[in-house]
Amino acid sequence: MTQAMTLTEKIIARATGLTEVCPGQEVWANADRIIMNDSSGRRRIASLVEELGGVREHSRVVVISDHTGQRGRHYTPPRLRRLRGRGARLPIPAIKAHPMKALSGIRILDLTHMLSGPYGSMLLADLGAETIKIEPPLRGEGTRKLLANDPDHSVNGMGAYFLTLNRNKKSVTIDLKSQPGKELFYELVAVSDVIIYNFSAGVADRLEISRRFVGAVNPRIITCSITGFGETGPHKDMVSFDMVAQGMGGGMSLTGEPASKPIRAGIPIGDLGGGMMGALGVLAALQARERTGRGQHVDISMQDAQISLLNYIATMYNLSGRSPGQLGNAHHVHVPYNTFPTRDGWIIVAVVVDSFWQTLMTIVDCPDLDSEENRTQPGRYKNREVIDRRLSESFATKPRDHWITELSKARIPCAPVYDVGDALDDRNVLARNMMVEVDQVEGGPVRMPGNPVKLSETHEDTFSSPPLLGQHTDEILAQLLGKSAEEIADLRRNSVI
Repeated sequence: MTQAMTLTEKIIARATGLTEVCPGQEVWANADRIIMNDSSGRRRIASLVEELGGVREHSRVVVISDHTGQRGRHYTPPRLRRLRGRGARLPIPAIKAHPMKALSGIRILDLTHMLSGPYGSMLLADLGAETIKIEPPLRGEGTRKLLANDPDHSVNGMGAYFLTLNRNKKSVTIDLKSQPGKELFYELVAVSDVIIYNFSAGVADRLEISRRFVGAVNPRIITCSITGFGETGPHKDMVSFDMVAQGMGGGMSLTGEPASKPIRAGIPIGDLGGGMMGALGVLAALQARERTGRGQHVDISMQDAQISLLNYIATMYNLSGRSPGQLGNAHHVHVPYNTFPTRDGWIIVAVVVDSFWQTLMTIVDCPDLDSEENRTQPGRYKNREVIDRRLSESFATKPRDHWITELSKARIPCAPVYDVGDALDDRNVLARNMMVEVDQVEGGPVRMPGNPVKLSETHEDTFSSPPLLGQHTDEILAQLLGKSAEEIADLRRNSVI
């Protein structure tokens, strides 16, 4: 005899669009929420409960499809509990997730400029946050001008910086220095989740848009500042850009050949590190808000980020009292761990365990290196200069691809050294959609790096064009704030927008 569906099964069936959920199927229920992660979703489930004659505690339900792709076998997500239906045990029917991104439903007001801030907000925009770029009327954010007139690095007056850092964003122009502009901004604050800025110290307070001001408008708002040295400490008023952060973060003292001048990293890791930490801080604050119901301020220092990235190198110094100094491409622990010239290019070889060394000795023609002393790391570290020199001589005798093939077969970590073009055309980069074409409002598609965060359930690689200045002002004011055409025209006449 077929048994009646439970209330939970009815809710699952209706909420997920399934025509039925058979008694006896395994379903998964989360004590908090998964599919109903916003207010509209919760209202939808609540109405289903009422419609089906149930009680409120049954209102938060989700079905997770078979992650293994095999019938009858199920992956158990952490902190989820199994609900067993009555009757025979049946496999879960696959449920195709609706296309969405992880941060869909989160709205960010992006007041960033240059590189560190825009990179952090770009990461969040790529993950689905609605990101509204607030720019000064007429002139816009300063990065709009970088490379804008360089024919090799721009498209229709938009340079490579702005093209890359501002995809998936909308542009609204507001004069934050005027009282009407500030009031208009507060209206946006009231319906937003996050504000990100990387002004110099004190600017947000002078504009009255820091946490102590906007928190009074919306207690749930999260603010994030990205500055060179943070909002506290003796350096808080210092001006900083990428190389300043790299220099005062210690990394430049490690980069370059021994006894050479300090060298900054080729990638602007001072700026990008601050942006990444900003995005991470925002995500942490959003999760905390789920428990507390309140927003908070995220204070990111670019110098702090560099100190964090020193990681074990800082601990080595603290234990020994010795600064590691410059080693070129060599390593402070592992030997050999370096770049080596071949007949037609450079390769990387990384011997990080002793067994790799023993295998390497069967591949290269360096019998003089195959000594008892060199079979362990302390001996190789002592003889590093001789090992690197002799391996360079051996690798130089044959082409790069020969060595890559032989070393790879032996499972010794190795790789070619790519230039930028080689890296962007690497087949693994292309297979993982890490080069994407983004259509422009004016002009054709532009090829740029994709989203490195690959999520199994909420990953949708879509990229909208970086906006023209003020492109979305009327749309946002009308649809989000309910402004009439006359009100918008009046704001524009008074140079508020």
